[in-house]
Amino acid sequence: MSAILLAGFGGQGILFAGKQLVLAGMKNDKQVSWLPSYGPEMRGGTCNCSVNIDDEPIGSPLVTTPDILIAMNKPSLLKFEGKVASGGTIVIDSSLIDVNTSREDVNACYIPATQMANDAGISKLANVIVLGYLIKKTGLFDADYFMECIKASAPKAKPELGELNAKALQMGYDYEG
Repeated sequence: MSAILLAGFGGQGILFAGKQLVLAGMKNDKQVSWLPSYGPEMRGGTCNCSVNIDDEPIGSPLVTTPDILIAMNKPSLLKFEGKVASGGTIVIDSSLIDVNTSREDVNACYIPATQMANDAGISKLANVIVLGYLIKKTGLFDADYFMECIKASAPKAKPELGELNAKALQMGYDYEG
């Protein structure tokens, strides 16, 4: 089972990233759940998303002890890092978070996703860069399979979005940090 918590500010694509993980799980015949949570401010406010992917039925969609935490801002890291299961993974956007995790019993992965996205002219896709890095670091999904899933998630009227997402995913996967 994979219990994943994605967290950051509204507008960073936290819910979209969670949906991509769930869609890939569904296409892979897994049991999945997706539970968004966001503050009343929406864009710029706090936002997190619980994702479960399992072979067995899922009892609750709420992730209280994640195996994986994706932290896209400092408040999210500080709020949720203590809840990650021992031996779990924390993926941190190091361009927006200027501290390291205090946990020594987890696999901490740092990627400057927001800076990478800005430098590549795809500023809204730091979330997808993080997904690429997550796939590489955890093996949650086969990289080629997830690439096909993310391309297929683009609206039919805007196929170029699939290619931009594929570019961002590959950037994250190729990151050597």
